[in-house]
Amino acid sequence: MTIQEYEEKLLKLIDDGIDIATDDELFAGGYLRGHISLAAADCESQNELQLSVMKEKVEQSITDAKSELSPSDYVLVCQMWQKVSA
Repeated sequence: MTIQEYEEKLLKLIDDGIDIATDDELFAGGYLRGHISLAAADCESQNELQLSVMKEKVEQSITDAKSELSPSDYVLVCQMWQKVSA
């Protein structure tokens, strides 16, 4: 699976849950979409092919943005990441 295919898969998992998502899940999914897309773009610009590197980039990006979120929102985003990346 390529980085682009993995990105599409993750975004589809988020999108597929929109109809039944709670407000918190909608927030976390929307927030996470940006981190996923940025990580994928970063991997592609660096010719990185390893999905594990992309996952690490998303996780680091979420961690780096922790101060932007309330503690409860940070937990929601982390939970959403665990759900879609599993």
